[in-house]
Amino acid sequence: FVYPLSQTLDWFADHLWGQYGLSILVVTVIIRLIILPLTLKQYKSSKRMQDLQPEMKKLKEKYKDDAKKQQEETMKLFQQNGVNPLAGCFPIIVQMPILIALYQAIMRNDQIREHTFLWLNLGKPDHLYILPLIAAATTFVQQMFMSSQMNQQMKSLMYIFPVMIFVMSMNFAAALPLYWIFGNIFTIVQSYFIYGAPGSQKKPGPQNNKGGLSK
Repeated sequence: FVYPLSQTLDWFADHLWGQYGLSILVVTVIIRLIILPLTLKQYKSSKRMQDLQPEMKKLKEKYKDDAKKQQEETMKLFQQNGVNPLAGCFPIIVQMPILIALYQAIMRNDQIREHTFLWLNLGKPDHLYILPLIAAATTFVQQMFMSSQMNQQMKSLMYIFPVMIFVMSMNFAAALPLYWIFGNIFTIVQSYFIYGAPGSQKKPGPQNNKGGLSK
């Protein structure tokens, strides 16, 4: 992926007044649009998983002394309802080689590595730590939008993951956290249309009033 990605960044920069920061923005949007079908599949699978929570709870209680049988019946339940428990991993798996390729494309491309965008040198970490802070903040906001689809264990990562992003952004070339920020903003807008605003999502459960809001 490295050479084609480097050439793509060069091509867009040539058509965007020589600005590699804008080139990274365009490439980010294109990548996110390509993986959008996987993201929508992840959302549908998460929604079905939520709907199946009462049935899964019954199976847990019924086979509480037989973990193997509980797992078998749970998998049968998933198959009958077309749920893939691994669907949430697909967008992340697809993006990993792109992230690695983007980092290599930046470090091997002298034009990107030496380019200045706003206050940033794209080939060096942000010494003002503004970019790491924005990367961590947008990561947290992104996870807030998706919190209604998370279990309790995943929700604990809402506070750990932004800290990890902040630490990594302090050490990576600024172009990489810039890609994360653009990607996070895209995901926040996308999540608003899919999940709604944080706190406004209807929570799963049998008790709903006439207005459709959870009690």
